[in-house]
Amino acid sequence: MGAQDRRTANKATDGTAPRVIRRRPRDRRAQIAAVSAEAFGSLGYHGVSMEDIASRLDISSAALYRHYPSKYALFREEALRLGALSEAAVRDNASSAPSETRLTQVIDALIASSITNRRSAALLRWQRRYLDEADTATLNNQLATVNSALTSLLGQTRPELPEVDLSVLAAAVLSVLSSIGDHHVSVPVRALHALLSTACRAVAASTLPPPVHAETVVASEIPETFKHELLLARAIELFHERGYPNVSVEDIAAAAGLPGSSTVYRFYRGKGDILAAAFRRVADRVSAAIGPAVAAADSPEQALRTVIELYVAGSFAERALTFVYYAEISNVPADERTVLRNIQRLNVEEWAKLLVGARPALSAAEARLLVHAALALVVDLGQRFGSDDPACSRERVVHLMRVVLFG
Repeated sequence: MGAQDRRTANKATDGTAPRVIRRRPRDRRAQIAAVSAEAFGSLGYHGVSMEDIASRLDISSAALYRHYPSKYALFREEALRLGALSEAAVRDNASSAPSETRLTQVIDALIASSITNRRSAALLRWQRRYLDEADTATLNNQLATVNSALTSLLGQTRPELPEVDLSVLAAAVLSVLSSIGDHHVSVPVRALHALLSTACRAVAASTLPPPVHAETVVASEIPETFKHELLLARAIELFHERGYPNVSVEDIAAAAGLPGSSTVYRFYRGKGDILAAAFRRVADRVSAAIGPAVAAADSPEQALRTVIELYVAGSFAERALTFVYYAEISNVPADERTVLRNIQRLNVEEWAKLLVGARPALSAAEARLLVHAALALVVDLGQRFGSDDPACSRERVVHLMRVVLFG
């Protein structure tokens, strides 16, 4: 039977539309993993169900369960796959070339992996806290291998630096190259790779300011009469420690020393409303700094330098809030999320305009991408070193942001 005969045989004999024969793709398992990783990254681990993933793939839930026994199995496999890819990038470039060449090779390999897996990267950056203890240990070992290899190469190229400075620079390089998972700025792949490579190499070659023992900032006590502020502060702490899905309204009330959840509802409509209030606070803080900085500056570069300092100061003062602002956007109620994303986008646009004013050779998209990379440094270095470690003081974070933005 020829091809035409087979097509004819598949047609219904009663005049209706021909029967569609659907065949399972050969790479179905990989397709499922990629789609699920993107879903986890954009909606959060707890915001995605197996039914959601099956719907995105246009298959039944039963077909999905034939490949993976649970949502966690999917999540675990993709998280550890991404960790293994980063580990392979540093292992496969262990050549006998000079250390400067090997450092460039490793950075380029990590960037290539980050670009290839960009749509899945948010899973590893913000959702890995939901791995169980054993899988967290496995992932941490993978990432420790990457960090150790990069730190070692930096030490070989810059033997004059102390170990602690090498650790800060390695963490900053990894932050820059992985930051593209936080946004959707579109830049052609070749230009994207070149831009990230230039920024990473500038960070690797930078000289950090001397470490400063900063005074510990003690948060002022919130009067019990300011219950809405007390609730917001305690909720942010809990969201940071446990993750938004693992915190209840009752938990927030108890942390604030209030008698029960009914007290919370006098001030906020629910847990989602508290999270949205936290996001609005950060967005307003960032927006409010731009206007005065521009008005008082003599040039776009000077204005951007001032904005950077204000942003870092605010972030150091509210570390938990800064992390929540990045990690929990998928849990903000949908109507609020649209508004907040628009505010975030406008804030980045304002930073990017100042950057283009200082570096006219950059396109608007390239400037936005570098702004996102600089902003990511604040939260990534904060997670790694905290606010009180002199190795990663405010002055050093400001310096690294400037290196990424200005070169």
